[in-house]
Amino acid sequence: MLRVAPTIGTALGGPVGGMASKFLAEQLLGKPDATEAEIEEFILGASPEQMLELKKLDQAFEAQMRALDIDVVRIEMEDRKSARGLFATNIWPQVILTTIFTAGYFVALIMLLRGTVAIPEETQSVVNVVVGVLTAGMSTILAFWFGSSLGSMQKSRDLVEVTRK
Repeated sequence: MLRVAPTIGTALGGPVGGMASKFLAEQLLGKPDATEAEIEEFILGASPEQMLELKKLDQAFEAQMRALDIDVVRIEMEDRKSARGLFATNIWPQVILTTIFTAGYFVALIMLLRGTVAIPEETQSVVNVVVGVLTAGMSTILAFWFGSSLGSMQKSRDLVEVTRK
């Protein structure tokens, strides 16, 4: 989504996400009360022509935000900055929760891989889902502590530098 429609993609993950969702619902689906699931389903199944339309909608959304004097990137950056400021105040809750989650994840994974725990066949699918969710949680923890990517960190530094000027 961020590659095709960066402004809308950024807005969806931030404080103006509701505006972006409503804009997409009206423009893509023609119904302002469409659910996020309906919007997501449309985008995931979009044809190349529809993706091009989404790109055009992104430009229209960006123009609409400028007309309303809303800087989506700045708002997202401020939102993250305030969250990181809170993190800087007291780091121990994050450290403790990360340690507990990571230790529990690896203990459970090792027990499953070694066969220490017998899993009844009828609950195997549930266990697979739980392991998948826990694994996704690990990637979120890693992204929290180390950032999503080196390029993202550089982009954040560049944005901070631009806003200072």
